Amino acid sequence: MAMSSRSIGALAAFVFLCSAASMSSSMAATDSFLQCLSASIPSQLLYTQSSPSYTSVLDAGIRNPKFLTNTTRPVWIITPTNASHVQAAVLCGRRNGVRLRIRSGGHDYEGLSYRSERPETFAVLDLVNIRAVRVDAASATAWVDSGATLGEMYYAIGKAGGRIAFPAGLCPTVGVGGHFSGGGFGMLLRKYGLAADNVVDAVLVDAKGRLLDKNSMGSDVFWALRGGAGESFGIVLSWKVKLVAVPPTVTVFNVPVTVSQGAIDVVTRWQAVAPSLPDDLFIRVLVQGQRASFQSLYLGTCDALLPVMRSRFPELGMNRSDCREMTWIQSVPYIYLGSSATVEDILNRTIAMDTSNKATSDYVRQAIGRDTWSAIFGWLARPNAGLMILDPYGGQIGSVAEAATPFPHRGGVLYNIQYMNFWSAAGGGGGGAAQRAWIRDFYAFMAPFVSKDPREAYANYRDLDLGENVVGAGGISSYDAGKVWGEKYFRGNYQRLAMAKAQIDADDYFRNEQSIPPLVAGK
Repeated sequence: MAMSSRSIGALAAFVFLCSAASMSSSMAATDSFLQCLSASIPSQLLYTQSSPSYTSVLDAGIRNPKFLTNTTRPVWIITPTNASHVQAAVLCGRRNGVRLRIRSGGHDYEGLSYRSERPETFAVLDLVNIRAVRVDAASATAWVDSGATLGEMYYAIGKAGGRIAFPAGLCPTVGVGGHFSGGGFGMLLRKYGLAADNVVDAVLVDAKGRLLDKNSMGSDVFWALRGGAGESFGIVLSWKVKLVAVPPTVTVFNVPVTVSQGAIDVVTRWQAVAPSLPDDLFIRVLVQGQRASFQSLYLGTCDALLPVMRSRFPELGMNRSDCREMTWIQSVPYIYLGSSATVEDILNRTIAMDTSNKATSDYVRQAIGRDTWSAIFGWLARPNAGLMILDPYGGQIGSVAEAATPFPHRGGVLYNIQYMNFWSAAGGGGGGAAQRAWIRDFYAFMAPFVSKDPREAYANYRDLDLGENVVGAGGISSYDAGKVWGEKYFRGNYQRLAMAKAQIDADDYFRNEQSIPPLVAGK
């Protein structure tokens, strides 16, 4: 039915008044939230979008330049220094309808710890000031705050003794909170499993502002924190971990092999060898262009390593000249930052911001044939191609039951694949179309050769192309819609995670585009 000009004018006035009322209500909530925070948190720890330091504080924790622009930013940034500040932020947020996103290191692959894909009024709780590492060498344990980086944690452990270590990731600027929450693996995964496998307690602020430990949060929630997207359940302030034993001398090598030197055959063979080697030996592969680089950490001397390599992996041609002996803590910067890096360099929290990136992941349960590897190297030779990182499983990571932690990629997994591509940050948030297309098309090509039903993915290599939450009319994320991405990350553990979410945060306060939705038992 056609509307008269008078009706259209009345409707426009009504819409304007409603919009104005909504804006007024939003502004009132904004003012009320800030007033609430100011009653419990010092003003120097609070930043609004009009604060002179707002941009520098926000950007300091952004690790992917494509998220510096063209994205929904927080209205406030809170940089607490203790648990009471965090509790106050949660209570003020709940009272005023403001959600919190939690940033520890800022390495979330989709930036969801500090930005939103959709228009939303939210605050970032940046844990940069909650970053202590307290090592007890006598009991081989440590309390590590979520705002610490892996480098800061490793450095403190290395200072405490030359024969203790911790099994976590390679990149020293990654934040502990997000890394542990998604599982966390690195060069010690075959010997000692995930970072999350070695967490023995945690301190959590829940959606009611309560400060909980392992016992008071309950076994289901404690299980969920260790590899199940911990930001879905509250704010983990600190983690108690058990440290692991390493010898006084470890050996590192990096052997590059080009296609002309037989890389296709060596990588094909690596699939059978690497997951079944002695647990002390880890050999990953970086495949880029027409070269495969075999990077290794061995818990022992070169003299002990050489016979193993000659008998188990002679195809690589590794020899004594490839060996670099050092302490475990020296291996941390050597492997990731390069041969000239020092142990002190892992304390640097800044990274180069000259390239943006996109990544995704797969799991391989059956070895990929030589002909397919030949085709893969063809993909890697294309214009705008990215790279692959192959991390072998087996050993300790594969000996843990699939349901023991939320991280399900255990027995039967040969290796994990990370696909990554890069482009100049000068292109801004809208650049990289060709590089993103390469990732998308290559990922599609790989489908027949990787895990199926579901096609598995690693939660710490977050990829929104796998799916996003759908928020229903009641303001709660849909459990069924979340299965699309949730079962890729967590397989059969997704349902238990959703039930744990319902126990601790049934109202879905801690929510992002790939947070665990709540599922009430029996529904």
